[in-house]
Amino acid sequence: MMDTAQDLITAAAALIVGAALGWAAHTAAGRRSRVREQRFFGLPDGSECVLVTHRDSASTHASIPRHDALALLGLASVVENCGAHAEVAPHDTGLQGFGARTEFCVGDPTAHRRLAAHLGNLLPGVTVHPGDETGMDRATFTIGGTAYRAEPGAVEYVLLARLTGGEGGRPVFLAAGQRPVTHRAAVRHLVRNRAKLARKYGADGSFCLLLKVVNSQAYGPDVVELVADMTKTATAAAAPEPRPGRSRRAGKTN
Repeated sequence: MMDTAQDLITAAAALIVGAALGWAAHTAAGRRSRVREQRFFGLPDGSECVLVTHRDSASTHASIPRHDALALLGLASVVENCGAHAEVAPHDTGLQGFGARTEFCVGDPTAHRRLAAHLGNLLPGVTVHPGDETGMDRATFTIGGTAYRAEPGAVEYVLLARLTGGEGGRPVFLAAGQRPVTHRAAVRHLVRNRAKLARKYGADGSFCLLLKVVNSQAYGPDVVELVADMTKTATAAAAPEPRPGRSRRAGKTN
């Protein structure tokens, strides 16, 4: 009987120790994952960041497009998980320079002033067509001599970038797309693939990805394809813009 009791006590003690070690290992892994996420987003505990968006031009009120608002909600969740604090700011209010705090810039670069400024300063290899008086070719991207035109509801493009510069070294994240649904798609891609992106480009690395949103009329922001890593081309000096009627259409995705 004594031997049986001792065996039971030993087994129970082993189970308790094993559970404690497993909990400690799980907690440590979770802590390391959180630290990596904080570093990738530039959001240490208690830090501040800013979410910059533009107003809905189709509305008479100072409202944010629905898909942009949902994109900001997704980013707010990331900010909260990192233990940071977010401020939402309109694109046309006076904001400080970049680098002092993490910034998420979401919107259409033809209407979003701060986003357009970031593209011009940080991604000089990207040209965004403002469109003619009829709106034709509005928000068409030209990168490396190739024009990427939107076919609303069928094929639309968005740039997703993480860039650093300015004083402080905090990153600027850009989701610059041709329609609000593409902004939401880019943010979802960023949030879902943050660990993969951090491994590929480094926790402090810069990147610029061109994404294609497929059949948003049917699938919303859910079907997204990576067209190409445009980091090298987008951060280089702009190539000459194609002549009217001679620009190439975007080729097949990789």
